[in-house]
Amino acid sequence: MRSLALAGFFAVAAFGSAQAADPAPVAISIRDHQFVPAEVTVPAGAKVELQIRNEQATAAEFESNQMRREKVIPPGGTVSVYIGPLNPGRYEFFDDFHPATRGAVVAR
Repeated sequence: MRSLALAGFFAVAAFGSAQAADPAPVAISIRDHQFVPAEVTVPAGAKVELQIRNEQATAAEFESNQMRREKVIPPGGTVSVYIGPLNPGRYEFFDDFHPATRGAVVAR
């Protein structure tokens, strides 16, 4: 009887963890010194992977003081930046090599 109860507990625990899976990665490109899209929406309270692809011939940098992230992306390269869980709000990021290149993550 005890092994049946334990099996039921593990089945519920496994089902619950499948329900709480992280959201799909969010794709952002950098081209012509712009983030495309310039604004992305992510679920508040969840850990999210941003996949950032640099489509330029020069290096770029994803940087956010608010999210405390900084990552250099080589020409033609792709990097993953993990953010969150974030509180609801707007979190700005920029290319430190070209500070006019800006974007935002909106957590809802």
